[in-house]
Amino acid sequence: MPTKKKRINVTLGRDTAIYLKQIALRDDVPEATKASQLIDMALEIEEDLYFSRIGDEKIKNMKGTISHKEFWSKVHKAS
Repeated sequence: MPTKKKRINVTLGRDTAIYLKQIALRDDVPEATKASQLIDMALEIEEDLYFSRIGDEKIKNMKGTISHKEFWSKVHKAS
């Protein structure tokens, strides 16, 4: 059956395979679907970590900060 989804072959360790099977049964979904969901979750975590590192670097390199009140006064002056 043709599909537009990307297929990959993954070799799982014994414990990982057992756990994947158990949670797929628990959630009443095929193992491949559960594996895909878990990969999606892991990629979201990776993305969050990436942007967190960028944010941390920006904070480290900041030359100064302004107060909430000062920021909004500048925003209102610009409008």
